[in-house]
Parts: sequence; structure tokens; C-alpha cells
Amino acid sequence: MKILIIGAVAAGTSAAAKSRRNDETAEIKIFETDSDISYSACGLPYYIGNEVRKREDLVPRDSGFFKRKYNVDILTRQQVLKINPKSKSLLVKNLATSEEYIENYDKLVISTGARPFLPEIPGVNKKNVFVLRNVESADKIKNYIAKFKPKKALVIGSGFIGLEILDNFKALGMDVSLVEKEEHLMKNLDADVASYLKEILDKSDVKVYLNNFVSELEGSKDFARRARLKNGTEIETDIVIVGAGIRADVSLAKEAGIEIGLTGAIKVNKKMETNLKDIYACGDCAESYSLITGRDIYRPLGSTANKMGRIAGDSMTGGNLEFKGILGTGIFKIFDFTVAQTGLTEKEAITEGYDVAVSHIIKPDSQVYYRGEEMMIKAVADKKTMKLLGAQIIGKAGVDKRIDVFATALTFGARVQDLFHLDLAYAPPFSTTKDPVMYTGMVLTNETERNRKLITSELLEEKLEKGEKVNIIDVRTQKQYVQGHIRNAVNIPLEVFRGSIEKMDKDAQIVLYCNTGVSGNAAQNILINNGFKFAYNLSGGYKNYIRVKSDLI
Repeated sequence: MKILIIGAVAAGTSAAAKSRRNDETAEIKIFETDSDISYSACGLPYYIGNEVRKREDLVPRDSGFFKRKYNVDILTRQQVLKINPKSKSLLVKNLATSEEYIENYDKLVISTGARPFLPEIPGVNKKNVFVLRNVESADKIKNYIAKFKPKKALVIGSGFIGLEILDNFKALGMDVSLVEKEEHLMKNLDADVASYLKEILDKSDVKVYLNNFVSELEGSKDFARRARLKNGTEIETDIVIVGAGIRADVSLAKEAGIEIGLTGAIKVNKKMETNLKDIYACGDCAESYSLITGRDIYRPLGSTANKMGRIAGDSMTGGNLEFKGILGTGIFKIFDFTVAQTGLTEKEAITEGYDVAVSHIIKPDSQVYYRGEEMMIKAVADKKTMKLLGAQIIGKAGVDKRIDVFATALTFGARVQDLFHLDLAYAPPFSTTKDPVMYTGMVLTNETERNRKLITSELLEEKLEKGEKVNIIDVRTQKQYVQGHIRNAVNIPLEVFRGSIEKMDKDAQIVLYCNTGVSGNAAQNILINNGFKFAYNLSGGYKNYIRVKSDLI
């Protein structure tokens, strides 16, 4: 059997390695347009920022390695021009010699990856305007920085690449501006969570322009020196990174008659098979589907590409592996913080038709007396089934651990009640006695089972804007109240709260809040146990409210 693979980064090399493990006799060849293979694309921003010192750390394997270990031939600088399914052949061009030749196959894997999206901006083709997609593009950026020593940088787009590159540009001493066309940063986050991210950038002296876009890059013939935004703002810059997203590279597949899914990526089944016999697709060019909704989605990540490649290699050689779907789990570092997300956001869950329960908790990652750092966890659940739907976390420490626990729980269909019963590791340097994951389960269980209703900052603002009668009670100390409070709130500290309830209207809408929600819940319990019908606890308390309210009023 002869297996040909188009693309030698994550998915393609994984497919080759698994094929070889299953079948020692197969002839396996990979064609790669670039010079580098099997590189860590996720490490490129850190290579530019000198966190990764050596280029070979990102590209640890070459064609010789795969030949020696797997008896796989990887041919670099070879561009596949055409797939001919009828003759089961490829037309290939040697980019070094311009020679074109035919290669026949029994099984074919398409792992062509994705291409950066380049907006149609006048001046976008100038020499100091870059996209970051492969090691060669990172080399160009590093060489430009070494030669011209830019002081001011502009990043267009707030996806993973944009945010990670601005972090590294700041580490190199540049003044950085970020332009995002959407109303909030990072579309994979809800707006209220993104407000935390905005605060981090503001405090790190990154100039952020939301709900805006670059209409023109001006300067000399070769170099962009100014960016003009749609609102007329001008930003001076010495280097521009366009991180406006990527698109699945499906041109070869489409021309060959392979079905393209609604997401714009190649449609595959659970065994990575396309609609054409003996042709498979995997990695950033292929469509995934949601573990939660079952709908087709496109979330190109290296972890998913490796998984898909392994399944494609297994399928071609008679194995039984099947793709189980993804949650879209993602994580990135931004200065001293970590931001992570898995499953559905609140916005996505509502769009899918779920009646959602939402909680925000602010808890330390470990015991405060052992240098615990606060993290904010937003979790979303389905009120009907009480199943967890998704989580988003921002914090300085322990975020990676918790997002992986949530991802595991989501994978196995956990209900919110199950989170409290998890037997998670505890010692003061690593967690709190009730881990933030367990606490999330407690809060959501209280809301869905015990009628301890939460109200988000956004919903509270909507009620106030509509003129609804809402009695807002601040149960913190008088000193904390004086330092800052929600408008129209009255201060009744928790220690005197029980003595004040006789004067309250049991049929009124009452919203209680403290700093993070714990004392607010205690006051809520007092009211509910005394017959109050509409007592709400403000999700995440005042600490969460003050971070998101600037986007609301």
C-alpha cells in the first residue's frame, strides 16, 4: 500500500507515524511546501520574544529523523498542484528545480492546514507588515526587529496570535497598540470575561482600540509608519502584525471535488474520511464537531490536529479509532495572567437554545497564606438537565489545572452537582480545601436545585435601564461601601442584616451583593428562609461588577 500525505506539520506527521506503527510494509511519503516540518507553531510568538532562544527548539525533527525512526520519506519544498481522484494521483512541483511530476497513491491524506486571513487594507503589503504562520515568517519578523529595532508596534486582531505576540513585543520594550473590529477582545470569550482581559492590557500600557478597524496603512513606498482607523484615529508604528484569523486551506480539496463543510473546512466523518474514497483530511484544513451540541465547528488547534492525524493514520491502516469531537478548549498567557476557555460560552449556549444558569466565582488558586492568587471562573450550565456546558477562567496561577478539570468533566457529561463530589488533590500550596472547581459546582447547584438565584451584572443593568423597581442591598462593611458601591444601593452589613428584614418588602425584587458573592449568598439565604420570593445574589459580587460595568453604563 502506498500512502501519500500533503502537509508535514502536526496532523500530517502524526498520520504518518500512526500509519507506520500499524503497517510496517506501507510506502509512506509526505509532501511539504515549506522547508520546515513538524514544528511548534504555538511557540512562534515566544521565539520572536526570545523566550524560546533556539530555532531548533521549535523544529526539533527533520526529514532524516522521520526516515530513520519511521521509514517515512518527507520531501520538502514540494508543492502539490493537483489531486486527481480518478487516477489516484498527485501532480507535484519541485520548487527548487520547477520540475513537475506525478505520484500515484492508494490512500491520500490532505493536511494542508490553514492560511492567515489578510484584510484588504491599502498598504498591507508593505515590508514591515507581517503575518505569523510558520517558522519562516517568524524568522522574517525576528530579522526585521534585529535590523530596524522598532519602538512602536501595531497588532491587528485579538485572537491567540495577536495577544501572544503583543505580550512578547512588550517584553522586547516596544510600545504596543491593538486594534480589534469587534466590541470586545477575543471572540472565544464572553464580553464580561473579556472585560478582565481589557483591564489587564490597560494596566500593561497597551493601547486598545475596540469596535474599530484599520482603513489604511500609510508611510513610505516600502514601510508603514501610520495606521489610520475608521474613526480617523492615527497610530504611529514601526512594525505591524496582522492577526485577523485564519482560513482552512481547502483549494486543492475543493478543486478535486471533495466536499467542503458549512464552516469552510473539509467535511470529514469520525474516521477522517472525506466524501471521496481513500481520501482523508485532518488538521487545520478539516472540520471538527462539538462534543456538546454535535454541530460542525472549526476550531484549529495543534492539539486537535495531532489527534486528527493519529485517527487518520489509524483509519487508513485498518484501525478502529474514531474522532469523538472537541470542546474548543483553549489557553494562552498574557503578561502575568493566564486565560482559558472550554465548552460553550454563555452567548453560544443561548444561541443554541439552552436555558442557562451562569455563575461567576472569584477564589484563590491556593491558600491565601501560601501566596494564593485570585482567579475568576465563569461557568455556564443547562437548567433543564443541570449539565455543565462551559467554563472561562482568568487568573495568575492554577488556571491550567482547573480548565483541564472542567474539560474532563464536560467530556464525560458531568452535571453541576458532580463537581462538588470530585476528589481533587488538596494541600495549601496547590489548592483550597474546597477547590474553585468544587465551589463552582456548589454555586450552580444552589441556583438550579435550591432556588438560590444568581443575577449577572449585565442582567442587573438591563433591569435598571428598563426602570424596573429593584432594591439593591450592599451587605459589606460601611467602609467598603463608602469606598465604592453600585448606584442606588443601600448598605446593610451582614452582621446586622437579620435585624433589618422586617422593614423589607417580601414581594419586591431584591439584589444582594458583597465583594465576591459569599456574604451575598448568606444574606440571600436569610431572606429566602423568611419567605422572600425574589431575592437574587449578584454573580461574582462587586469585584466582578466593577470590571464589567464600564461596558454596560
